[in-house]
Amino acid sequence: MACDEPAALSGIFTRQNSSSTSSLDFEPDADYRFVESLEERYKCAYCHRVLRNPHQTGCGHRFCQQCILALRELNAVPTCPVDKETIKMHEVFKDNCCKREVLNLHVFCKNFPDCNSKVILGRYQEHLLQCLFESMQCTNDGCQDQILRKDLKEHLSQHCKFREERCQYCNTYVVLINIKNHEKNDCPDYPVPCLQNCSQIILKKEIEKHHAVCPEAEVDCPYKQYGCHVKVKRGKLAEHENSALREHMLQILDKNSRLEEQISDLYKSLECKEIKIQQLADAIKKCEKEFRQYTQLLGNNSNLMVSTQALASHLDKSARLESQVKQLIQMANQQQGKLDLRPLFDTIENMKQKIALMETYEQRLVVLEDQSSKHDLQINIHKAQLNKNEERFKLLEGTCYNGKLIWKITDYKMKKKEAVEGRVLSIASQPFYTSRCGYRLCARAYLNGDGSGKGTHISLYFVVMRGEFDSLLMWPFKQKVTLMLLDQSGKKNHIMEVFRADPNSSSFKRPDGEMNIASGCPRFVPHTVLENTKNTYIRDDTLFLKVVVDLTDLEEL
Repeated sequence: MACDEPAALSGIFTRQNSSSTSSLDFEPDADYRFVESLEERYKCAYCHRVLRNPHQTGCGHRFCQQCILALRELNAVPTCPVDKETIKMHEVFKDNCCKREVLNLHVFCKNFPDCNSKVILGRYQEHLLQCLFESMQCTNDGCQDQILRKDLKEHLSQHCKFREERCQYCNTYVVLINIKNHEKNDCPDYPVPCLQNCSQIILKKEIEKHHAVCPEAEVDCPYKQYGCHVKVKRGKLAEHENSALREHMLQILDKNSRLEEQISDLYKSLECKEIKIQQLADAIKKCEKEFRQYTQLLGNNSNLMVSTQALASHLDKSARLESQVKQLIQMANQQQGKLDLRPLFDTIENMKQKIALMETYEQRLVVLEDQSSKHDLQINIHKAQLNKNEERFKLLEGTCYNGKLIWKITDYKMKKKEAVEGRVLSIASQPFYTSRCGYRLCARAYLNGDGSGKGTHISLYFVVMRGEFDSLLMWPFKQKVTLMLLDQSGKKNHIMEVFRADPNSSSFKRPDGEMNIASGCPRFVPHTVLENTKNTYIRDDTLFLKVVVDLTDLEEL
């Protein structure tokens, strides 16, 4: 394809509206079977196939649009292959009359004789999208089978290995080829044998409950705490209890005997302590009696020396006894202290004070949280406004005012997948202008095609948008528009389409809403050409589209 569009061919490309779903066109390389023999006047003089977008030269011969451009590429001075006359590009014109006749030629469906439909050439692709005998891929994920459209419903419901079937146990829908794996690993209602070999079949979700009563599960003997460490199956537990009854009784008796011995030792220890306490009490009484006697002796002043020595001896005993009595009193006080409830009351009072303080803190925390929420709301409002301003500044920085738009589309594979899945059918470019106060315009692309190009081509459209200066501009919009897919190899093998705005179309009147109906090319570039690795229209998952508005005769405000 020529990198620069010849001036003589400007406006020869067909303009179609994006809202039209009945655009007439056909695939140029298909092998069509015409109902009536194809007349020579409907064949291209260069490729000898049926004319697609026919153009007539000054010598009167007709060529496909691509063929006439190919002749110009081959020779600087192209010549007609029929009569060898020089083709003057300014004499070439689009033969719309011939195009209508070609598009209305009747052809057989390619699935003839199974399908006996006869359709006009312009509706051929639409017919294939509905033909019951057209081969198509199964719509189930993972299935690569090719089936006739008439058999698709039966295939989806009965034969496809990737169809969803209801699990016979849990009624969950599962892909057919995965249903066995689902039953064994994921289905909670799948019946499984007991792991203890009890020959019972249990639902997987109830296996643990069954193990709690399974007769084949091994359990400890109920007399384990008395010394029987035998493990036996639950079903034979009663048999074990009966057969080991004597051993179990002996074990119980042995443990009881040991407990009785421990109790006896405790009683003996208690008796010894009681005896010692009684002895101490008797010694205290004896000391008190002797103390009174020696007091009487001192009062009578007899045998003073002897009495002094005896008194010293008894004073020593009295001191020792007094010390022991103090120890007993101290122990009694300690026991009484253990029963004193005043520390407990003090602790409770302290806890009450702490709880009241915590409640005050909680109330303050609620107030602070409310204030924090209000601050967060204000911050979010400011952030949103900043984001809007930032987006607006970026938009203004990237806006063009010379009638030209270079649109960079990144992440092509992801965006095309979204279009194929029906999530995001089209994407729009940033606005651009013919001048600072000129027309406001944008481009819209359907990466999975639109209308007759759906599923096979990229569709590219030109959109007139509502602008601030529309009341000062001339309407309808009448300029020539060039749509281009840019070659990223540097060889400038760009693909382009050119059309002149139709003043009678609603697409180019002054917009009543935000934008008019888009106008352009539903079959702008085939996916096979765009995604071919030999071409360089996509690099790093990115492509570039260009829109150029001819500003000739356009008065600038």
